[in-house]
Amino acid sequence: MIAVLRSFANKTSSYLHALLKFFRASVPLMTQRYRSASLRFKIAFFVVILLTSTSFILCIVTVQIMNNYILNEIIKRGESVGKSIAASAGYNLMPKDLLGLDNLVFKAKSSNSDMLYVTIVDPDMKTIVHSATEMIGETKPIAQGRLYRETADGTTVKELTNSSGSIFEILCPIVFMNKSLGSVIIGMNKSILIEAQRKVGNMILIVFGIIVVLGIFASSLLASFLIKPIKELSAGVEELKYGTTKNPLRIYSQDELGKLTHNFNEMSALIATQRGKLTEYARDLEEAYVSIVKVVAAAIDARDSYTHGHSARVAQLSLLIGNQIGISKEDLRDLEVACLFHDVGKIKTPDSILLKPGKLTEAEYKEMKQHVVYGASILSWAPSLFKYIPSTRHHHEWHNGKGYPDGLVGDNIPLFAAIITIADAFDAMTSDRPYRKALFKEEALRQIARNSGTQFRPDLVEIFLELMEKDDVQDAPLSVVGAVG
Repeated sequence: MIAVLRSFANKTSSYLHALLKFFRASVPLMTQRYRSASLRFKIAFFVVILLTSTSFILCIVTVQIMNNYILNEIIKRGESVGKSIAASAGYNLMPKDLLGLDNLVFKAKSSNSDMLYVTIVDPDMKTIVHSATEMIGETKPIAQGRLYRETADGTTVKELTNSSGSIFEILCPIVFMNKSLGSVIIGMNKSILIEAQRKVGNMILIVFGIIVVLGIFASSLLASFLIKPIKELSAGVEELKYGTTKNPLRIYSQDELGKLTHNFNEMSALIATQRGKLTEYARDLEEAYVSIVKVVAAAIDARDSYTHGHSARVAQLSLLIGNQIGISKEDLRDLEVACLFHDVGKIKTPDSILLKPGKLTEAEYKEMKQHVVYGASILSWAPSLFKYIPSTRHHHEWHNGKGYPDGLVGDNIPLFAAIITIADAFDAMTSDRPYRKALFKEEALRQIARNSGTQFRPDLVEIFLELMEKDDVQDAPLSVVGAVG
Protein backbone atom coordinates (compact mmCIF):
# COMPACT_ATOMS: atom_id res chain seq x y z
CA MET A 1 0.00 0.00 0.00
CA ILE A 2 2.83 2.40 0.91
CA ALA A 3 4.59 1.58 -2.36
CA VAL A 4 1.40 2.35 -4.33
CA LEU A 5 0.96 5.67 -2.52
CA ARG A 6 4.61 6.53 -3.10
CA SER A 7 4.30 5.72 -6.83
CA PHE A 8 1.13 7.84 -7.06
CA ALA A 9 2.89 10.72 -5.27
CA ASN A 10 5.87 10.48 -7.62
CA LYS A 11 3.63 10.49 -10.70
CA THR A 12 1.65 13.45 -9.36
CA SER A 13 4.87 15.34 -8.58
CA SER A 14 6.24 14.61 -12.06
CA TYR A 15 2.98 15.79 -13.68
CA LEU A 16 2.93 19.00 -11.64
CA HIS A 17 6.60 19.64 -12.46
CA ALA A 18 5.94 19.19 -16.20
CA LEU A 19 2.88 21.45 -15.98
CA LEU A 20 4.87 24.12 -14.17
CA LYS A 21 7.68 23.86 -16.72
CA PHE A 22 5.20 24.24 -19.58
CA PHE A 23 3.63 27.25 -17.88
CA ARG A 24 7.01 28.91 -17.36
CA ALA A 25 7.95 28.32 -21.01
CA SER A 26 4.61 29.49 -22.43
CA VAL A 27 4.23 32.71 -20.42
CA PRO A 28 7.30 34.49 -21.95
CA LEU A 29 6.23 33.38 -25.44
CA MET A 30 2.69 34.68 -24.93
CA THR A 31 4.06 37.90 -23.46
CA GLN A 32 6.39 38.37 -26.44
CA ARG A 33 3.57 37.76 -28.93
CA TYR A 34 1.32 40.17 -27.06
CA ARG A 35 4.03 42.85 -27.14
CA SER A 36 4.52 42.41 -30.88
CA ALA A 37 0.77 42.43 -31.61
CA SER A 38 -0.91 45.47 -33.14
CA LEU A 39 -2.43 48.17 -30.96
CA ARG A 40 -5.89 47.37 -32.39
CA PHE A 41 -5.58 43.77 -31.19
CA LYS A 42 -4.34 44.83 -27.75
CA ILE A 43 -7.28 47.21 -27.21
CA ALA A 44 -9.82 44.64 -28.44
CA PHE A 45 -8.21 41.89 -26.38
CA PHE A 46 -8.19 44.01 -23.23
CA VAL A 47 -11.85 45.07 -23.63
CA VAL A 48 -13.01 41.51 -24.35
CA ILE A 49 -11.11 40.13 -21.36
CA LEU A 50 -12.58 42.87 -19.16
CA LEU A 51 -16.12 42.23 -20.38
CA THR A 52 -15.73 38.47 -20.15
CA SER A 53 -14.35 38.51 -16.62
CA THR A 54 -16.95 41.04 -15.46
CA SER A 55 -19.81 39.09 -17.06
CA PHE A 56 -18.51 35.83 -15.60
CA ILE A 57 -18.38 37.28 -12.10
CA LEU A 58 -21.87 38.76 -12.52
CA CYS A 59 -23.14 35.37 -13.73
CA ILE A 60 -21.76 33.61 -10.67
CA VAL A 61 -23.25 36.22 -8.32
CA THR A 62 -26.61 36.14 -10.14
CA VAL A 63 -26.81 32.34 -10.06
CA GLN A 64 -25.95 32.31 -6.38
CA ILE A 65 -28.61 34.93 -5.58
CA MET A 66 -31.21 33.07 -7.65
CA ASN A 67 -30.35 29.75 -5.99
CA ASN A 68 -30.72 31.25 -2.52
CA TYR A 69 -33.96 32.96 -3.47
CA ILE A 70 -35.56 29.84 -5.00
CA LEU A 71 -34.37 27.66 -2.14
CA ASN A 72 -35.88 30.02 0.43
CA GLU A 73 -39.13 30.14 -1.49
CA ILE A 74 -39.33 26.33 -1.62
CA ILE A 75 -38.63 26.00 2.10
CA LYS A 76 -41.05 28.79 3.01
CA ARG A 77 -43.80 27.10 1.02
CA GLY A 78 -43.03 23.77 2.71
CA GLU A 79 -43.06 25.44 6.13
CA SER A 80 -46.32 27.20 5.32
CA VAL A 81 -48.00 23.97 4.25
CA GLY A 82 -46.59 22.07 7.24
CA LYS A 83 -47.73 24.71 9.76
CA SER A 84 -51.16 24.85 8.11
CA ILE A 85 -51.55 21.05 8.46
CA ALA A 86 -50.22 21.21 12.05
CA ALA A 87 -52.78 23.87 12.98
CA SER A 88 -55.66 21.78 11.66
CA ALA A 89 -54.35 18.38 12.73
CA GLY A 90 -54.66 19.26 16.45
CA TYR A 91 -58.47 19.26 16.19
CA ASN A 92 -58.43 15.85 14.49
CA LEU A 93 -55.89 14.20 16.76
CA MET A 94 -57.90 14.77 19.96
CA PRO A 95 -60.89 12.71 18.77
CA LYS A 96 -58.56 10.53 16.66
CA ASP A 97 -60.27 11.48 13.44
CA LEU A 98 -57.96 9.57 11.08
CA LEU A 99 -60.17 10.27 8.11
CA GLY A 100 -59.80 14.02 8.62
CA LEU A 101 -56.00 13.67 9.06
CA ASP A 102 -55.75 11.56 5.94
CA ASN A 103 -57.75 14.18 4.03
CA LEU A 104 -55.29 16.90 5.14
CA VAL A 105 -52.29 14.84 4.01
CA PHE A 106 -53.91 13.90 0.69
CA LYS A 107 -54.81 17.51 -0.19
CA ALA A 108 -51.31 18.75 0.68
CA LYS A 109 -49.59 16.01 -1.39
CA SER A 110 -51.85 16.34 -4.41
CA SER A 111 -51.56 20.14 -4.44
CA ASN A 112 -47.72 20.21 -4.40
CA SER A 113 -45.97 18.05 -6.94
CA ASP A 114 -42.55 18.73 -5.48
CA MET A 115 -43.54 17.12 -2.12
CA LEU A 116 -42.20 13.57 -2.02
CA TYR A 117 -44.20 12.65 1.05
CA VAL A 118 -46.41 14.15 3.77
CA THR A 119 -46.81 12.34 7.09
CA ILE A 120 -48.17 12.95 10.59
CA VAL A 121 -46.43 11.21 13.47
CA ASP A 122 -47.15 11.01 17.20
CA PRO A 123 -44.66 12.16 19.86
CA ASP A 124 -42.96 8.75 19.63
CA MET A 125 -42.38 9.22 15.86
CA LYS A 126 -44.93 6.51 15.03
CA THR A 127 -46.65 7.22 11.73
CA ILE A 128 -50.35 8.02 12.15
CA VAL A 129 -51.10 8.95 8.54
CA HIS A 130 -48.82 8.98 5.49
CA SER A 131 -49.20 9.94 1.85
CA ALA A 132 -47.93 6.42 1.15
CA THR A 133 -50.46 4.27 2.99
CA GLU A 134 -48.06 1.34 3.41
CA MET A 135 -45.96 3.47 5.75
CA ILE A 136 -48.81 3.92 8.29
CA GLY A 137 -47.90 2.37 11.63
CA GLU A 138 -44.17 2.46 10.94
CA THR A 139 -41.88 4.26 13.33
CA LYS A 140 -40.08 7.01 11.44
CA PRO A 141 -36.44 7.30 12.41
CA ILE A 142 -35.10 10.67 13.41
CA ALA A 143 -33.66 12.28 10.26
CA GLN A 144 -29.88 12.54 10.17
CA GLY A 145 -28.72 15.38 7.97
CA ARG A 146 -27.47 18.94 7.85
CA LEU A 147 -29.65 21.27 9.88
CA TYR A 148 -30.55 24.03 7.49
CA ARG A 149 -32.83 26.13 9.68
CA GLU A 150 -34.67 26.02 13.00
CA THR A 151 -37.35 28.49 14.12
CA ALA A 152 -38.50 29.52 17.59
CA ASP A 153 -41.70 27.42 17.40
CA GLY A 154 -39.67 24.23 16.93
CA THR A 155 -39.96 23.97 13.17
CA THR A 156 -36.77 22.47 11.70
CA VAL A 157 -35.49 22.12 8.17
CA LYS A 158 -32.84 19.52 7.39
CA GLU A 159 -31.09 18.68 4.15
CA LEU A 160 -30.98 14.91 3.60
CA THR A 161 -29.34 12.80 0.95
CA ASN A 162 -30.87 9.63 -0.46
CA SER A 163 -30.49 7.52 -3.57
CA SER A 164 -32.52 9.97 -5.67
CA GLY A 165 -30.54 12.98 -4.57
CA SER A 166 -30.98 15.71 -1.96
CA ILE A 167 -34.27 16.54 -0.27
CA PHE A 168 -35.34 18.97 2.42
CA GLU A 169 -37.28 17.49 5.29
CA ILE A 170 -39.45 19.99 7.16
CA LEU A 171 -40.75 19.08 10.63
CA CYS A 172 -43.55 21.21 12.14
CA PRO A 173 -44.68 20.35 15.72
CA ILE A 174 -48.42 19.87 16.41
CA VAL A 175 -49.37 21.74 19.57
CA PHE A 176 -52.95 21.88 20.81
CA MET A 177 -53.87 23.61 24.06
CA ASN A 178 -50.17 23.75 24.99
CA LYS A 179 -49.88 20.01 24.57
CA SER A 180 -47.56 18.37 22.02
CA LEU A 181 -49.55 15.86 20.01
CA GLY A 182 -46.93 14.96 17.37
CA SER A 183 -45.43 16.46 14.26
CA VAL A 184 -46.09 17.05 10.56
CA ILE A 185 -43.15 15.95 8.37
CA ILE A 186 -42.89 17.02 4.74
CA GLY A 187 -40.19 15.89 2.26
CA MET A 188 -39.48 18.54 -0.40
CA ASN A 189 -37.78 17.51 -3.63
CA LYS A 190 -34.94 19.74 -4.93
CA SER A 191 -35.92 19.03 -8.51
CA ILE A 192 -37.66 22.40 -8.83
CA LEU A 193 -34.53 24.12 -7.62
CA ILE A 194 -32.41 22.18 -10.12
CA GLU A 195 -34.83 22.94 -12.94
CA ALA A 196 -34.84 26.61 -11.98
CA GLN A 197 -31.04 26.59 -11.90
CA ARG A 198 -30.95 25.08 -15.39
CA LYS A 199 -33.34 27.69 -16.80
CA VAL A 200 -31.51 30.55 -15.13
CA GLY A 201 -28.17 29.12 -16.28
CA ASN A 202 -29.35 28.88 -19.90
CA MET A 203 -30.69 32.42 -19.77
CA ILE A 204 -27.44 33.70 -18.26
CA LEU A 205 -25.39 31.89 -20.92
CA ILE A 206 -27.45 33.53 -23.65
CA VAL A 207 -27.05 36.96 -22.05
CA PHE A 208 -23.36 36.27 -21.50
CA GLY A 209 -22.90 35.34 -25.16
CA ILE A 210 -24.71 38.48 -26.28
CA ILE A 211 -22.51 40.60 -24.00
CA VAL A 212 -19.33 39.01 -25.37
CA VAL A 213 -20.41 39.50 -29.00
CA LEU A 214 -21.40 43.10 -28.31
CA GLY A 215 -18.14 43.56 -26.42
CA ILE A 216 -16.08 42.32 -29.37
CA PHE A 217 -18.03 44.58 -31.73
CA ALA A 218 -17.74 47.56 -29.39
CA SER A 219 -14.03 46.94 -28.80
CA SER A 220 -13.43 46.83 -32.55
CA LEU A 221 -15.22 50.17 -32.95
CA LEU A 222 -13.28 51.61 -30.01
CA ALA A 223 -10.00 50.32 -31.40
CA SER A 224 -10.78 51.81 -34.81
CA PHE A 225 -11.69 55.12 -33.22
CA LEU A 226 -8.43 55.21 -31.25
CA ILE A 227 -6.21 53.74 -33.97
CA LYS A 228 -7.08 56.24 -36.71
CA PRO A 229 -5.46 59.29 -35.08
CA ILE A 230 -2.59 57.16 -33.79
CA LYS A 231 -1.92 55.81 -37.30
CA GLU A 232 -2.10 59.36 -38.61
CA LEU A 233 0.48 60.45 -36.03
CA SER A 234 2.69 57.45 -36.81
CA ALA A 235 2.64 58.25 -40.52
CA GLY A 236 3.37 61.90 -39.71
CA VAL A 237 6.38 60.96 -37.58
CA GLU A 238 7.66 58.70 -40.38
CA GLU A 239 7.33 61.52 -42.92
CA LEU A 240 8.95 63.98 -40.53
CA LYS A 241 11.87 61.59 -40.02
CA TYR A 242 12.61 61.50 -43.75
CA GLY A 243 11.71 65.15 -44.32
CA THR A 244 8.79 64.39 -46.66
CA THR A 245 6.03 66.11 -44.64
CA LYS A 246 3.76 68.02 -47.00
CA ASN A 247 0.28 68.49 -45.54
CA PRO A 248 -0.81 68.84 -41.89
CA LEU A 249 -2.28 65.75 -40.25
CA ARG A 250 -6.06 65.37 -40.09
CA ILE A 251 -7.58 66.04 -36.65
CA TYR A 252 -10.35 63.50 -35.94
CA SER A 253 -11.54 64.81 -32.56
CA GLN A 254 -11.07 67.56 -30.01
CA ASP A 255 -9.94 65.25 -27.20
CA GLU A 256 -6.38 64.63 -25.98
CA LEU A 257 -5.45 62.84 -29.23
CA GLY A 258 -6.84 65.76 -31.23
CA LYS A 259 -4.77 68.23 -29.20
CA LEU A 260 -1.71 66.02 -29.64
CA THR A 261 -2.24 65.96 -33.42
CA HIS A 262 -2.68 69.76 -33.46
CA ASN A 263 0.56 70.22 -31.50
CA PHE A 264 2.34 67.79 -33.84
CA ASN A 265 1.22 69.83 -36.86
CA GLU A 266 2.63 72.99 -35.30
CA MET A 267 5.89 71.22 -34.41
CA SER A 268 6.16 69.71 -37.89
CA ALA A 269 5.69 73.12 -39.54
CA LEU A 270 8.33 74.63 -37.27
CA ILE A 271 10.80 71.80 -37.98
CA ALA A 272 10.19 72.12 -41.73
CA THR A 273 10.92 75.85 -41.54
CA GLN A 274 14.06 75.30 -39.48
CA ARG A 275 15.17 72.48 -41.77
CA GLY A 276 14.86 74.77 -44.77
CA LYS A 277 16.96 77.41 -43.04
CA LEU A 278 19.55 74.83 -41.98
CA THR A 279 19.73 73.48 -45.54
CA GLU A 280 20.33 76.98 -46.81
CA TYR A 281 23.00 77.60 -44.18
CA ALA A 282 24.63 74.24 -44.98
CA ARG A 283 24.68 75.08 -48.68
CA ASP A 284 26.33 78.42 -47.94
CA LEU A 285 28.89 76.73 -45.69
CA GLU A 286 29.57 74.08 -48.31
CA GLU A 287 30.15 76.71 -51.00
CA ALA A 288 32.46 78.64 -48.67
CA TYR A 289 34.30 75.43 -47.79
CA VAL A 290 34.79 74.45 -51.43
CA SER A 291 35.95 77.97 -52.28
CA ILE A 292 38.59 77.70 -49.58
CA VAL A 293 39.68 74.31 -50.92
CA LYS A 294 40.05 75.76 -54.41
CA VAL A 295 42.05 78.69 -53.05
CA VAL A 296 44.34 76.29 -51.18
CA ALA A 297 44.81 74.16 -54.31
CA ALA A 298 45.55 77.24 -56.39
CA ALA A 299 48.04 78.42 -53.77
CA ILE A 300 49.83 75.07 -53.87
CA ASP A 301 50.01 75.08 -57.66
CA ALA A 302 51.12 78.73 -57.70
CA ARG A 303 54.39 77.81 -55.97
CA ASP A 304 55.50 76.32 -59.25
CA SER A 305 54.66 78.25 -62.45
CA TYR A 306 55.10 75.04 -64.43
CA THR A 307 52.30 73.25 -62.52
CA HIS A 308 49.83 76.14 -62.33
CA GLY A 309 46.30 74.70 -62.61
CA HIS A 310 47.57 71.14 -62.13
CA SER A 311 45.07 70.19 -59.38
CA ALA A 312 42.11 71.55 -61.37
CA ARG A 313 43.17 69.59 -64.48
CA VAL A 314 43.63 66.40 -62.40
CA ALA A 315 40.14 66.94 -60.99
CA GLN A 316 38.71 67.34 -64.50
CA LEU A 317 40.31 64.12 -65.76
CA SER A 318 39.37 62.21 -62.59
CA LEU A 319 35.74 63.31 -62.86
CA LEU A 320 35.71 62.04 -66.43
CA ILE A 321 36.85 58.58 -65.30
CA GLY A 322 34.57 58.58 -62.25
CA ASN A 323 31.52 59.51 -64.30
CA GLN A 324 32.29 56.78 -66.84
CA ILE A 325 32.47 54.02 -64.20
CA GLY A 326 29.17 55.12 -62.65
CA ILE A 327 30.21 56.88 -59.46
CA SER A 328 27.28 58.67 -57.81
CA LYS A 329 26.97 62.44 -57.95
CA GLU A 330 27.72 62.74 -54.23
CA ASP A 331 30.86 60.65 -54.60
CA LEU A 332 31.93 62.66 -57.66
CA ARG A 333 31.81 65.74 -55.46
CA ASP A 334 34.11 64.04 -52.94
CA LEU A 335 36.39 62.89 -55.76
CA GLU A 336 36.77 66.46 -57.01
CA VAL A 337 37.66 67.80 -53.56
CA ALA A 338 40.09 64.89 -53.08
CA CYS A 339 41.83 65.90 -56.32
CA LEU A 340 42.14 69.50 -55.17
CA PHE A 341 43.72 68.28 -51.92
CA HIS A 342 45.98 65.55 -53.35
CA ASP A 343 49.16 67.68 -53.37
CA VAL A 344 48.41 69.72 -50.23
CA GLY A 345 51.50 68.20 -48.58
CA LYS A 346 53.79 70.06 -51.00
CA ILE A 347 53.26 73.13 -48.80
CA LYS A 348 55.95 71.63 -46.55
CA THR A 349 58.29 70.70 -49.44
CA PRO A 350 61.22 73.17 -49.70
CA ASP A 351 61.40 75.35 -52.86
CA SER A 352 64.94 74.14 -53.42
CA ILE A 353 63.52 70.70 -54.07
CA LEU A 354 60.15 71.59 -55.54
CA LEU A 355 61.57 74.10 -58.09
CA LYS A 356 64.93 72.42 -58.76
CA PRO A 357 65.59 72.48 -62.55
CA GLY A 358 67.81 69.41 -62.54
CA LYS A 359 67.53 65.84 -61.36
CA LEU A 360 66.88 65.34 -57.65
CA THR A 361 69.42 63.60 -55.47
CA GLU A 362 68.41 60.48 -53.60
CA ALA A 363 67.93 62.47 -50.38
CA GLU A 364 65.94 65.15 -52.20
CA TYR A 365 63.75 62.54 -53.90
CA LYS A 366 63.13 60.89 -50.54
CA GLU A 367 62.01 64.24 -49.14
CA MET A 368 59.81 64.88 -52.18
CA LYS A 369 58.02 61.55 -51.57
CA GLN A 370 57.17 62.74 -48.07
CA HIS A 371 54.60 65.20 -49.47
CA VAL A 372 51.91 62.48 -49.40
CA VAL A 373 52.59 61.85 -45.71
CA TYR A 374 52.60 65.57 -44.99
CA GLY A 375 49.30 65.94 -46.83
CA ALA A 376 47.64 63.17 -44.81
CA SER A 377 48.96 64.76 -41.61
CA ILE A 378 47.57 68.19 -42.56
CA LEU A 379 44.13 66.76 -43.39
CA SER A 380 44.05 64.87 -40.08
CA TRP A 381 43.79 68.18 -38.23
CA ALA A 382 40.11 68.52 -39.23
CA PRO A 383 37.66 65.58 -38.73
CA SER A 384 35.58 66.77 -41.71
CA LEU A 385 38.61 66.17 -43.97
CA PHE A 386 39.36 62.62 -42.80
CA LYS A 387 37.65 61.08 -45.84
CA TYR A 388 40.20 62.73 -48.16
CA ILE A 389 43.23 61.26 -46.35
CA PRO A 390 43.32 57.86 -48.21
CA SER A 391 43.39 59.44 -51.68
CA THR A 392 45.95 62.06 -50.59
CA ARG A 393 48.26 59.50 -48.94
CA HIS A 394 48.03 56.76 -51.58
CA HIS A 395 47.85 58.53 -54.96
CA HIS A 396 51.49 57.51 -55.64
CA GLU A 397 50.95 53.82 -54.86
CA TRP A 398 51.59 51.44 -57.77
CA HIS A 399 49.30 48.60 -58.80
CA ASN A 400 52.21 46.12 -58.48
CA GLY A 401 53.03 47.32 -54.94
CA LYS A 402 56.23 49.24 -55.80
CA GLY A 403 54.80 52.68 -55.08
CA TYR A 404 54.94 54.76 -51.92
CA PRO A 405 54.48 55.42 -49.04
CA ASP A 406 52.96 52.03 -47.97
CA GLY A 407 53.53 49.75 -50.97
CA LEU A 408 49.83 48.86 -51.35
CA VAL A 409 48.95 46.32 -54.06
CA GLY A 410 46.01 46.07 -56.49
CA ASP A 411 42.54 46.49 -55.01
CA ASN A 412 44.04 47.47 -51.65
CA ILE A 413 44.68 50.88 -53.18
CA PRO A 414 41.60 53.12 -52.58
CA LEU A 415 39.54 53.72 -55.75
CA PHE A 416 39.87 57.52 -55.62
CA ALA A 417 43.66 57.20 -55.24
CA ALA A 418 43.85 54.79 -58.21
CA ILE A 419 41.87 57.26 -60.38
CA ILE A 420 43.96 60.26 -59.28
CA THR A 421 47.18 58.31 -60.02
CA ILE A 422 46.29 58.04 -63.72
CA ALA A 423 45.05 61.65 -64.04
CA ASP A 424 48.04 63.00 -62.08
CA ALA A 425 50.57 61.08 -64.20
CA PHE A 426 48.94 62.11 -67.50
CA ASP A 427 48.85 65.82 -66.55
CA ALA A 428 52.44 65.70 -65.31
CA MET A 429 53.63 64.14 -68.57
CA THR A 430 51.75 66.67 -70.73
CA SER A 431 52.96 69.71 -68.75
CA ASP A 432 56.31 71.51 -69.05
CA ARG A 433 58.66 70.92 -66.15
CA PRO A 434 61.97 72.66 -65.26
CA TYR A 435 63.91 69.55 -66.22
CA ARG A 436 61.99 68.58 -69.42
CA LYS A 437 59.46 69.66 -72.00
CA ALA A 438 55.87 68.37 -72.04
CA LEU A 439 55.18 65.15 -73.94
CA PHE A 440 52.66 65.05 -76.74
CA LYS A 441 49.27 63.61 -75.79
CA GLU A 442 49.80 60.46 -77.88
CA GLU A 443 53.17 59.73 -76.27
CA ALA A 444 51.74 60.28 -72.79
CA LEU A 445 48.87 57.87 -73.55
CA ARG A 446 51.39 55.27 -74.77
CA GLN A 447 53.27 55.65 -71.48
CA ILE A 448 50.02 55.18 -69.56
CA ALA A 449 49.17 52.06 -71.59
CA ARG A 450 52.75 50.70 -71.17
CA ASN A 451 52.47 50.96 -67.36
CA SER A 452 49.02 49.36 -67.13
CA GLY A 453 49.14 46.57 -64.57
CA THR A 454 52.41 47.81 -63.09
CA GLN A 455 51.90 51.43 -62.08
CA PHE A 456 48.24 51.79 -62.97
CA ARG A 457 45.08 49.77 -62.42
CA PRO A 458 44.33 48.03 -65.76
CA ASP A 459 40.53 48.46 -65.89
CA LEU A 460 40.83 52.17 -65.18
CA VAL A 461 43.58 52.57 -67.77
CA GLU A 462 41.36 50.91 -70.39
CA ILE A 463 38.51 53.34 -69.65
CA PHE A 464 40.85 56.34 -69.62
CA LEU A 465 42.39 55.43 -72.98
CA GLU A 466 38.97 54.97 -74.57
CA LEU A 467 37.90 58.39 -73.31
CA MET A 468 41.08 60.01 -74.57
CA GLU A 469 40.74 58.41 -78.00
CA LYS A 470 37.21 59.85 -78.26
CA ASP A 471 38.62 63.21 -77.12
CA ASP A 472 35.89 63.25 -74.42
CA VAL A 473 38.17 65.28 -72.20
CA GLN A 474 36.85 68.40 -73.95
CA ASP A 475 33.36 67.59 -72.64
CA ALA A 476 34.47 66.59 -69.16
CA PRO A 477 32.71 68.37 -66.28
CA LEU A 478 34.83 71.16 -64.90
CA SER A 479 33.21 70.84 -61.47
CA VAL A 480 30.39 69.06 -59.70
CA VAL A 481 30.78 70.97 -56.45
CA GLY A 482 27.61 72.92 -55.77
CA ALA A 483 25.53 70.63 -57.97
CA VAL A 484 24.96 68.26 -55.10
CA GLY A 485 22.43 69.63 -52.63
